[in-house]
Amino acid sequence: MREAAFSLAEAKFTAGDFSTTVIQNVNKAQVKIRAKKDNVAGVTLPVFEHYHEGTDNYELTGLAGGGEQLAKLKRNYSKAVELLVGLASLQTSFVTLDEAIKITDRRINAIEHVIIPQIEHTLAYNITELDETEQEEFYMLRKIQEKKKILKEKSDKDLEGSQRGDRAC
Repeated sequence: MREAAFSLAEAKFTAGDFSTTVIQNVNKAQVKIRAKKDNVAGVTLPVFEHYHEGTDNYELTGLAGGGEQLAKLKRNYSKAVELLVGLASLQTSFVTLDEAIKITDRRINAIEHVIIPQIEHTLAYNITELDETEQEEFYMLRKIQEKKKILKEKSDKDLEGSQRGDRAC
């Protein structure tokens, strides 16, 4: 940019004030910017590129004096536009990626501080309920075995008693 500004001063010094000539001849922009989209890691980023459209209307400007300085001025400003378009493309990409990173960080925080603790709490509750159910089933099985044992002993006693009664008769 500094080089372009310096070449503007040089051109004004050698060719005089040519700004009125430039302003009168401006019909339509010759340097334009095209916007495209690029996908980086699932994030759509805008990408800018410049291009030239039309012919150079200022080829004969400065023919009387300072033509070389004007050509140098055009080259320097063309480089400056190219660099500025690249810088704008990078800057918008950085802003867009920064927003995507912030959104991702919010999602990570939500998962770490809300969803995972809820799942851990639910898991702990389910384990407690399963342990209680297991204890209840174990207790019921013990009671059933005790009742079977009591019934078997009773039936054995009844059988023994009936066998003794048969022997006595």
